[in-house]
Amino acid sequence: MAKKIALSWSGGKDSCMALKKLVDANHQVVSLITTVPKELERTFAHGEKTEMIQRQSNSLSIPLHFIRCSFDDYTESFIQDLIQLKNQHHLDSVAFGDIYLEGHREWGENVAAAAGLEALFPLWCQQQDSLSLLSSFIQSGHKAAVIRIREDSLDDSWLGKELDDDFFNNIQKQTVCPLGENGEYHTFVYDGPLFQSPVSFTRGQVLSEGASKRLEIHPLV
Repeated sequence: MAKKIALSWSGGKDSCMALKKLVDANHQVVSLITTVPKELERTFAHGEKTEMIQRQSNSLSIPLHFIRCSFDDYTESFIQDLIQLKNQHHLDSVAFGDIYLEGHREWGENVAAAAGLEALFPLWCQQQDSLSLLSSFIQSGHKAAVIRIREDSLDDSWLGKELDDDFFNNIQKQTVCPLGENGEYHTFVYDGPLFQSPVSFTRGQVLSEGASKRLEIHPLV
């Protein structure tokens, strides 16, 4: 039976893969959910400008809901907004793009239960299957670029790299999860079969942020 689903959306490859799985299963994704610090117009997940996430939403033709919160009330705000979305869209479920980290799954299941929703994890697999999942994303025809790296895992040369066959081959030479599930790298998806048109952007400066570095991306008019 088709379900009405809200999808936790970071703007990266995992969110995109989760969306594709849900669409292929004939479910109706009625809302994308992105958390944003109250004082900033950038996402909690990867630090993108909210405008870039909105442009993804527009191209995907799926409404976007920003959960504006702080670190202190993150979970409480997530639950409250889920309840609002549940009532607004008659949701059955909330989906997450987590892959194999049990702590992340537990959090997702807990917030879903608190909102009276089913928690879905379309990508859930064993850690050893992560390379196969990366291959599936590359072969899907979607396009993504690396916009953030953890400095203790990858060097600056990875910023801006496209997720393609070369990336697939080279990431296996690194001592990291091929999918970056432990935060080794993050991506921005900007085109592919799910998109009506590319989300065009230019690459800007590299910014240091604690233990990570982020490639600033700017929307093209």
